[in-house]
Amino acid sequence: MAPQDMAKVIGSGLLSFPVTHFDADLRFDEAPYRQHCGWMLEHDVAALFAAGGTGEFFSLTPAETVQVVRAAVEETAGRVPVISGCGYGTAIAVEIAQGVEKAGADGILLLPQYLVGAKQEGLAAHIEAVCRSTNLGVIVYNRDNAVVNEDTLARLCERNPNLVGYKDGVGDIELMMRVYCKLGDRLTYIGGLPTAETFAPAYLEMGVTTYSSAIYNFMPEWAVAFYKAARARDHAKVHQMLRDFVLPYIALRNRGRGYAVSIVKAGMNVIGRPAGPVRTPLTDLSAAEHEELAALVAKAKASI
Repeated sequence: MAPQDMAKVIGSGLLSFPVTHFDADLRFDEAPYRQHCGWMLEHDVAALFAAGGTGEFFSLTPAETVQVVRAAVEETAGRVPVISGCGYGTAIAVEIAQGVEKAGADGILLLPQYLVGAKQEGLAAHIEAVCRSTNLGVIVYNRDNAVVNEDTLARLCERNPNLVGYKDGVGDIELMMRVYCKLGDRLTYIGGLPTAETFAPAYLEMGVTTYSSAIYNFMPEWAVAFYKAARARDHAKVHQMLRDFVLPYIALRNRGRGYAVSIVKAGMNVIGRPAGPVRTPLTDLSAAEHEELAALVAKAKASI
């Protein structure tokens, strides 16, 4: 899929970031992962982001990332775009970008580089090296130690036509408005703050038409219903769904460091579609926390 076509598609609907399945020995468990991708496609989703943050990209080797992406590509069979996680230092990011291109990915989500901070010039050089290493569409994830401003982004867009997306994980509304006002429809904008549903109504007013839903992994019908309510600006429905599920879910997520991924895998257990444990240094929810989540999920599903 051409980068611009991919960007247009992902901006048209809800995005899902499938968890990565591991067996008891923490090896990639491909068969249930493929089944999960297929199950997700039974619902209304615009694209799959394989081996992304919710897919524990940070714990995968470059070779495993390619393996996960290839499985997602083969399972989706062209029905929706598959976007791969990509990151670490420049050399490793280039290696991943080229590997997943060969595996059939439609684009990459460039996550923050490992650990180090950098000036705008360094971030730009990193992003541009990845863009020039592949024909795939590139989405920049503004988050943590990799925050590019609107001027840096504009210069990168001038030189790299395959830079087609901007995902915001910062929550700086002024920066988001500066980026949108400077670049307009040159980019597709994605909400990427955890948990994205909390911010979706406000971000929609800033031109951010889509977001990545981790909740979609275990409650796809609920996630699609929320997305449609947000897009329709049905504030009463949105606030009700936030009160009844999202805000209690966030409170539970915030009890443990690293729970943003762990709670999603716990949700998979709750619905009877286990994805295995999280890889260290993450930890799984306690039994009591798991029961709390099960009660929240049951209440939310009953309200759809």
